[in-house]
Amino acid sequence: MRRGRILATLGGAVILVVLGVAASQFNHKALQEPNAIETYVATKIKRWLVSRLARESLPPEPPAAAISIANGRMQYGGSCATCHGQDGVTPTPLGNALYPPTPSLASQQVQKYSNRELFVVIKYGIRNTGMAGFAHIHSDEEIWYLVHYVRSLGEPSD
Repeated sequence: MRRGRILATLGGAVILVVLGVAASQFNHKALQEPNAIETYVATKIKRWLVSRLARESLPPEPPAAAISIANGRMQYGGSCATCHGQDGVTPTPLGNALYPPTPSLASQQVQKYSNRELFVVIKYGIRNTGMAGFAHIHSDEEIWYLVHYVRSLGEPSD
């Protein structure tokens, strides 16, 4: 019994040392692009967290009418254009300096989110990505307008 406890303690100590060495080698600089494994894991975790939050009770979504999209466009200019660019398609230098870089809102990366997921992302933000939450700036109705505007950016133009 005593021998097992000693081995478990030694094994735990070795694991802690290995983790400590690995953590000391980790580069926390925002300017360096992460490796493929870090990117893959972070993307999977982000998608899972957003999906989980979107399953919670959310305020009802108003119809995505032209007026809703127009209202979203007005809200967008004051809050989102700083990073995503005036057109929502061409991120600004500030947006490109973030990691991950600010995506085009017309991209498949953004458009594959459901409306509920977009609502959650806009309202609460995504920690450690540069995406701020706007719950203290916009009402739920205004956030739904932003969702409709973002969704309209992914629609093919005539």
